[in-house]
Amino acid sequence: MTLSKGCVLCNQGAKMVLFVTGRCHRSCWYCPLSSERKGTDTVYANEVPVDVPSQIIEVAEMMSALGTGVTGGEPLLVLDKVTEYCRRLKDHFGNDHQIHLYTAKAPDENELEQIKGLVDEIRFHPPRESWDTILDTDYIRSAKRAKEMGFDIGIEVPALPGLELLIPALPHLDFLNINELEWGETNAYQMRERGYELADELHNAIDGAKGWAEELCRHDKVHWCSSGFKDSVQLRERLKRIARNTARPFDEITDDGTIVYGILEPVQEQKEAVARFCGERLEPDSFEEHGDRIEMAWWFLEKYADELQGKKYVIERYPHGGMVVEMTPL
Repeated sequence: MTLSKGCVLCNQGAKMVLFVTGRCHRSCWYCPLSSERKGTDTVYANEVPVDVPSQIIEVAEMMSALGTGVTGGEPLLVLDKVTEYCRRLKDHFGNDHQIHLYTAKAPDENELEQIKGLVDEIRFHPPRESWDTILDTDYIRSAKRAKEMGFDIGIEVPALPGLELLIPALPHLDFLNINELEWGETNAYQMRERGYELADELHNAIDGAKGWAEELCRHDKVHWCSSGFKDSVQLRERLKRIARNTARPFDEITDDGTIVYGILEPVQEQKEAVARFCGERLEPDSFEEHGDRIEMAWWFLEKYADELQGKKYVIERYPHGGMVVEMTPL
C-alpha cells in the first residue's frame, strides 16, 4: 500500500484543513458538503471562519501543522485565493510545509504553472460518469503533465459501485485514495433514492461501500480511508496537537484531545470569598476569574464542592474554546 506524504501527515493529525470555497462547477449527488458551506465563499481554517489571511497562519501555528490540505467546493474556482494562501504558508513555515490540493477539475498547463512550487500534491476527483473511459479523459492528460512538472499526483474518490474501472489509471498515478461513502444532510435524499443505508449507528458510513472497493484495494497504490478512521484517528490526533499548544495549566487533556475543567458560578455575595478560597489553595495560574464564574481544575472543584457555594459543573470540550462535548453538574 502506497501512502502519499499528505496522507501520512493526515494520519498524524498534523494537517490543517483549509476550506477555500463552497462553490463548485459540478453537482455530484454524493457530495457530503453541508448546506452551511455549499455554494458560499466563506473560508475556514479547520473549523475557524477566516476573515483575514493572517488567521490561516495563526490556526496552523495553533496545531503545529506540518502541512495543509486545500479543499472545497472546487478550490481552482478561486485560484487567486489558493495561490495567496499557499504562498503565505510556504513563506511562513518553509517549503517543507506539505500542501495537497483536491480538485474535480483537470487543471490546464496555465493553472498548473500558477500552483507550481506552492502545491506539492494534487488529488484529482474525476466524477463517476468519467470512470468508464478514464484513460481518454482530461484528468489523465492533466495528471501526466502535472507529474512531468514535479507534482505528486493521485486520484481521490468516494467508494461507489464501479471503482474497478479506475484500475487502468494506476500506472499514471503515485497513489489512489478511496474514501468510504458517507451519508450527509445534503445527500440524504439521493442516498435513500438509491436504497443505501447506514452501516451502523456510530458513523456515517454507507453499508456495502467497502465491498465496492475490494477489487481496487488489492493494488499497492490504493489506500482505503474509512469513515471511522477519519472520526476516531485523524480528528483526535489533530485535537491533541491543538490542545497541547493551547490548554491552560489546569485543563486536563483527554485521550480524545478534548479538555476538561471545572466551572463555579458563586452566589454574588460570596464571590470574593470564593476567589480568596481558591487563591489560598491553588497557584495563581491554576484558576481564572471570568465575570460571574471561576474556571479551575475539575478535580479541585469536585474535592471542595461542599465548601464552594453556587452552581458547579465540569465541562468537556474541544480545545481553544471549541464545541462543548459534555457538561456534568456537581
